[in-house]
Amino acid sequence: MSEITIQQAIKHAHLFCGLGGGAKGFNKGKARVGNIVGKFECIGGIDVDAAAIRDFDRLSGSKGTVLDLFSLEQYMAFHGKAPPPGWREANPSDIQKAFGYQRPNIGFLSAPCKGFSGLLSESNSKTHKYQALNQLTLRGMWLFLEAYADDPVEFIIFENVPRIMQRGTHLLDQIFSLTRYFGYAGASTKHDCGELGGLAQSRKRYLGVFRHEEKVPPFLYEPPKRALRGVGEILDRMPLPGDERAGPMHRVPNLQWKTWVRLAFVEAGSDWRSLNKLNVENGMLTDFGIVPDKTWRDGTLGVLPYDAHAGAITAQAEATTGRFSVADPKAFSDREGYNGFLGVRTWDQAAATVTGNGRVGSGPHSVADPRFESGGYEGGQYGVRAWDETSGAIINVKSPGQGRFAVSDPRVGADGPRFNNVFRIVGYDQEARAVTGGGGAVGGLVADPRGAPDRHVGGKYRVVGYGEASNTVIAGSTTGNGAFAVADPRTTHGPNAHQNKMAVIGYDSHAKAITGSGRVGSGALSVADPRPAGLNGRDLDRQRPDHYGVVAWPDTTGAILGNAHPWDNGRWSVADPRPVGLIAKDRDTYANQGHYGVVGWEASAGAVPASCKNNNGSWSVADPREVEGEPAFALPAENERMVAVIRALDGTWHRPFTTMELAALQSLLDPEEAFTFGLDGVSDSAWRERIGNAVPADSAAAIASVMGKTLLMAQTGQSFLLSSEEIWVRPLAIALAVDTSSQP
Repeated sequence: MSEITIQQAIKHAHLFCGLGGGAKGFNKGKARVGNIVGKFECIGGIDVDAAAIRDFDRLSGSKGTVLDLFSLEQYMAFHGKAPPPGWREANPSDIQKAFGYQRPNIGFLSAPCKGFSGLLSESNSKTHKYQALNQLTLRGMWLFLEAYADDPVEFIIFENVPRIMQRGTHLLDQIFSLTRYFGYAGASTKHDCGELGGLAQSRKRYLGVFRHEEKVPPFLYEPPKRALRGVGEILDRMPLPGDERAGPMHRVPNLQWKTWVRLAFVEAGSDWRSLNKLNVENGMLTDFGIVPDKTWRDGTLGVLPYDAHAGAITAQAEATTGRFSVADPKAFSDREGYNGFLGVRTWDQAAATVTGNGRVGSGPHSVADPRFESGGYEGGQYGVRAWDETSGAIINVKSPGQGRFAVSDPRVGADGPRFNNVFRIVGYDQEARAVTGGGGAVGGLVADPRGAPDRHVGGKYRVVGYGEASNTVIAGSTTGNGAFAVADPRTTHGPNAHQNKMAVIGYDSHAKAITGSGRVGSGALSVADPRPAGLNGRDLDRQRPDHYGVVAWPDTTGAILGNAHPWDNGRWSVADPRPVGLIAKDRDTYANQGHYGVVGWEASAGAVPASCKNNNGSWSVADPREVEGEPAFALPAENERMVAVIRALDGTWHRPFTTMELAALQSLLDPEEAFTFGLDGVSDSAWRERIGNAVPADSAAAIASVMGKTLLMAQTGQSFLLSSEEIWVRPLAIALAVDTSSQP
């Protein structure tokens, strides 16, 4: 006799639903109590992102609603401007309408977490913009509670990043006070989505669970924890990246060549710090070289064994274009007819066969000639003949560098004749030699006793007094080559010019009338300031503090001005004693996000964020699968963008995760769905943002299953169930099992 089962609808609704990862997971939930089986139904989702809502419609199978949940004040603080015409604040009736006027059994809120995330600096998180974003947590909870105040929802789940427990304490306090007012008991806990959903990523999250005390009396049991999986378990079931059948979401990013090289040298399981182990000199690796793979180019600079056959002879068969060299085992001395490149024959040795290409570099076509001193050699470049020696033959090229065309002339004695090429200096009081056509500097120098300061020498850049005579006017009469400037006492102003031009007011005098032409040259608009530059002698009680002033770390600052600049109007700098670059120990993940990190094939990934790239975390993988690349004929330029396959030292391909692989790690698709899965739009960055913001579907399914079971128990009147499963995290179990309204 077959068992009769009864299906009981468990309706769930989602605020800040994103692309629908949580909704898809809840639809996969499984719950059964006796013969009653829960059937999870999504009745809608709300989000401000229209593209995310279009994804939600496909993933959840229900209709989503584009709705901005900001208040007017929050909108203006976040966007920095007034909303467009037609915008209005959402109210509880809008929530009911978005969910088809149906009451859900479970409400799931995953408010924006960017303002709470450790990826955002502490200072930025405190700005009005991100404080307004953070306040959506409280406003979203209030809208949802008010929408169903007459018939409360049994369970409300509030999901966010764990750091909300530090940065959003004041908001959580208000949320818990608000839920207590509406009849809920609640508790806060942290959990790992990876362990709840059996994912290939560790994703730590905050979870606040609220139980309506009157409607749900039973305990809530914890989903069983599962071991984290290696990324290879997911990716190995997917097509190789770049497979056109998987569409644009599965393409490998085009990275610069130097980035591919960096990734190849990062060890699997490590990050950029692996590069510190490399020896680099002048920007070049000293211990490694990168050449095109032999499967692409048949071995650039390759050498063939002597007994192996060569590849196809190409038109550019050179040593650097393939395996066009040979390992020749024959000794040079045993090779008959060996040409002996750059070889030299002895004088008494027979020459080799004379060929048509008898160049010095093509064989032993040089000879050791012993006849250097026989007298027949007449080259003698730069040679000098003795005075009593005969000259060689006079030829048409007879410069000193072409032979012995110089002579050792003994006729430069004291009594010998004087030639124009004698470097002689004539005394200042002596007559000069006859001026000849070749009378250049040689033989035509004079010892001039006049010093340079004398104005007759020129007086470069000299200024002649107004009562002095000028120097001789020459063709080069410029200020740089003589005294051709004059100290003119006459001003350029005419007799009718204003008497206050260029005037300087005394420090204790009153200024002239301020006119529309406030230039220095148009009136007494300068002041004789007795205060030394950089020093402040003013009364600080009445005047502004020092320019470029620095406030000590324990001191209080002055009043904040509207134009508080550190460089010109006060003490707007601080002497910060904290060492630059040191981060508190509890912020290790913030201090180092694992840039250029590579995940091992058997290791699990970190939490997938909204913006994950190869250079801002461990978002590359050591892929051991064989992949074919396109032929490479030369190494690219360092900034050239491409998809490169470089076999790393561990034999794997270190490459970035594709967008579709990140979605698979988030369990938004099964690997077998790679050929049919897609998200709205064409932007990788927009896809990755929505994927990173999503709730992992398998984690949501695990949560839905235990909550569905608890709801079925409550609806059938069961308040206790003996189970081998553990009660949820202790604070949560207490909150869901007992009345906590009297607790502080």
